Amino acid sequence: MHFITSVEYAGEFKLLLGFEDGSRRLADLQSRLVGEIFQPLRDIAYFKTVRLNEDIDTVCWENGADFSPDFLHEISQPVYSQQPSHSAVAEPRQPPDGAKANR
Repeated sequence: MHFITSVEYAGEFKLLLGFEDGSRRLADLQSRLVGEIFQPLRDIAYFKTVRLNEDIDTVCWENGADFSPDFLHEISQPVYSQQPSHSAVAEPRQPPDGAKANR
């Protein structure tokens, strides 16, 4: 069972979600806004009012709309950081043999 630890609006009808396992996932909810409770969320200004409800460990809106954290985990895509896989440190260059160090 999953639970959500953070939420950020990520454009259009997408949310960037943090999960208890440390993963970050992008959920596109545009096609999931079906039914009376989700109708107000089709207004992008209202959709942006999303917040984390720590009592139920998921995202919610003022009208009572929410999604199961397990459902959100299932439909979302992993987001990987853009950190380099390795780092390199440049070594000081030595002047070629016979060259003057100070010019």
